Amino acid sequence: MENGLESTRDSRLDQAVTQWLQYDKNPKTAAAVRTMVKDRAMSELQKCFGARMEFGTAGLRAAMGPGVSCMNDLTIIQTTQGFGAYLEQCFTDLKQRGVVIGFDARAHPPSGGSSKRFACLAASVLISRGVPVYLFSDITPTPYVPFTVSHLGLCAGVMVTASHNPKQDNGYKVYWANGAQIIPPHDKGIATAIEQNLEPWPKSWDTDGALQSSLLNDPYQDTHREYCQTIQQHCFHRELNKNTKVKVVHTSVHGVGHIFVQAAFKAFDLQPPYAVEEQKDPDPEFPTVKYPNPEEGEGVLMLSFALADKEGATVILANDPDADRLAIAEKQESGQWRVFSGNELGALLGWWIFQCWKQQKEDGKASIKDVYMLSSTVSSKILCAIAVKEGFHFEETLTGFKWMGNRAKELMDQGKTVLFAFEEAIGTLTSTPLNIYVHLCVVLVGTVRIGNPLILEGNIVLHFRHNIVCFAQTRICPNKATEELLCISATHGGVSLLNESVVFKGFSVFLFFSDLNHLKTELDNLVDVIVEHFYQPEKNNLTPRPE
Repeated sequence: MENGLESTRDSRLDQAVTQWLQYDKNPKTAAAVRTMVKDRAMSELQKCFGARMEFGTAGLRAAMGPGVSCMNDLTIIQTTQGFGAYLEQCFTDLKQRGVVIGFDARAHPPSGGSSKRFACLAASVLISRGVPVYLFSDITPTPYVPFTVSHLGLCAGVMVTASHNPKQDNGYKVYWANGAQIIPPHDKGIATAIEQNLEPWPKSWDTDGALQSSLLNDPYQDTHREYCQTIQQHCFHRELNKNTKVKVVHTSVHGVGHIFVQAAFKAFDLQPPYAVEEQKDPDPEFPTVKYPNPEEGEGVLMLSFALADKEGATVILANDPDADRLAIAEKQESGQWRVFSGNELGALLGWWIFQCWKQQKEDGKASIKDVYMLSSTVSSKILCAIAVKEGFHFEETLTGFKWMGNRAKELMDQGKTVLFAFEEAIGTLTSTPLNIYVHLCVVLVGTVRIGNPLILEGNIVLHFRHNIVCFAQTRICPNKATEELLCISATHGGVSLLNESVVFKGFSVFLFFSDLNHLKTELDNLVDVIVEHFYQPEKNNLTPRPE
C-alpha cells in the first residue's frame, strides 16, 4: 500500500485508506488512520471505511472521527462539494442569491472536528465556486437558518448540528429555498453529486482565504433582530404578559438556546425566565446529563425542578442543544411535576392559537375555509377533531417536519393561512419559520415481517395502510422503504401506527383514541394484540426496550 503503510490484506480497504490519506489534510484524522493500519486494527478500519454515510432528507448524522462513515473535515468537504454542484444544477442565480450556514457548539478534540470548523469548511467550499455565503459568526439555534433562507431569499441553508444526539455525534441538515428541510428528489440528487465530487477542489481546504473573501457575509445581528421582530406577530396578550406573576425556569441543556430564549421572552414583554446556571452555557461534553435530550424527562430536568422549587416557579421550559425542540413541565397542586407529552402540547398550543386567531379583528383576516392545521401521521388526531368542530381544514403528512414544512409552504403560496402544525415529538410549527421536533416512542428491537390485516379483538379494521400515507387529501406519497409504516383504523375509534425507527434502530407503536371510555383497558388489549400478531416476538426474537 502507498504512503509507506503495510497492506491490510483487503484490497477494497487498502484502496479506501489510500484514497483517504491522499485527500485528508487534517493531521489528527490522518494520523488516526495510519495508526489503525499500523496496529492492524481491522474492526476499527472496517467501521471507519466499511460504508459511506448515507445522505438523506435529514442530511447527515454520525459520530465524529476518521473515515467515510464519520463526520470529519474531509467528509464535510465532500458533502458540500456535492451539495454545491447540485445547487448549481438547480439554480441559475445561485451566485447572486447564495447560501446560509449555521452551527451549534459541538466539538470533538480527538479528531479536531467541531460544528464551527465544519461550518467554516462548508463556507470555504461554496466560496471557492463563487457562491455568496452567509456564515453565522457565532453559535445559533437551528430555526435561525431556515428563517434566514426565507428572510434573505437564499437558495439553501446548512445547519451543522446533531441536535439531541450523544456528544460524540454531529450532523449536517439541509434546507431548500422554501425554508423547509429537503424532501425527495433532492436527497438523491445531492447524494449522487457527492459521489461525483469526492476529490477536494483546489481551494476547498482554504478556510483562511474564505474568511477574508468579499463573498462572506455575517447574518447574525440582522437575523437575530428580524427573528425577534417577526415572532411578535404571535404575541396576542402583551398587557397580560407585562403583569403576569407566573415564574418560569428555562434550561438550554448545555446548548445554544439561553440568549435566544431570553431575547424571545423580552420580545413578548415577559419577565426573563430563571436560567439553570449549570446548564445555560454551551458545553459539548454535556456534563450534567446522560443524554442531552429534553424528551428524557426527569433525568434531564432534575436541576430545573430544583431551581423551580427554590424560586417558586411553576413552569419549566427545556430546549435541546440546538434549540429546535421544546419540552414543558408544570407544577401540580400536589407539588408534583407533570412533564407534558408532545401530543398534549400539540393539543394545548393548537387550541390556544386557534382561539387567538378567532379573537383577532384585523382587516384582511383569512376566512375559516382558508385556515389550515397540520400534524404528522404518528401524532395525535386532536387537531382533526378540533377542525371538524370549528370548520377549518386539517391535513396529515408523512412523519417529520420536512413534510409539514413543505406542505405548509405550499398552502401559504396558495394564499392559505397555516396557523399551526405539530408532531408528537414535542415539536411545533407556526406560519413563521419556527420548528421544534423530537421523537417519542416505544421501541422493540429486532426484525419483523408484517403479515395480513387482522380483525383486532372483535373490532373490524376500517382502514389499513402499509407503507403509504394520505397526503394533501388528493395524492398518495410512498414512504421511504427504510421507514416502513403500517396504519390501522378500527371501529372503536382507535388508530394504530407501526413505524420503523431509523434513529432508534427499532420499531415504534403509536396508539390514538377519541373515546376516553375504557381507554386504559383498550390500550392494554390493543398493545397485546399488536405485539402478539404483528411483531410475533418469539418467532422474530424481539426484545422490548427496557424502560
